[in-house]
Amino acid sequence: MKSNYWKRILAAFALLLVGALALAQAGPNARGAEEGFPLGHMLGFFTDYLDLTDAQQTQVKAIMAKEEPNISPLLTQLDQTNQQLRQIAENGYDDAKVRSIAAQQSQTLTELTVQKTRIEAELFQVLTPDQKDKLDKFLSRREQRFMKHMHAGTAPQ
Repeated sequence: MKSNYWKRILAAFALLLVGALALAQAGPNARGAEEGFPLGHMLGFFTDYLDLTDAQQTQVKAIMAKEEPNISPLLTQLDQTNQQLRQIAENGYDDAKVRSIAAQQSQTLTELTVQKTRIEAELFQVLTPDQKDKLDKFLSRREQRFMKHMHAGTAPQ
């Protein structure tokens, strides 16, 4: 049970990362982020880390630009439901409203998970076998560090 909880946390984190990348293609967002900031930073990191060619970088940018219209509305929905939950917490708890909003979020997260996985599959096809191996190792180390950090925070004191 606990393992599934942390897997969901990791999946949500990865989903948010992909969402940030997708939104970066849309230009400035509601919070005033500069165009390309998250995508530029992440693409720069992976370009260096995986030694992406110019052609691969162009393919990644094209995939993200193509997928942004699918991801952006879902992230907006998720943001709106989070705001609604925050308002309920601030203005008086209502169990029925929270459950209704949670159900909406569940549907949105399901669709985001489907979109994220499809995008990852497309992005993965851009990589060479050596780059795929290097990325797998990187993601495994990141997951291990995250899990170690999460377990350290839940340890009895």
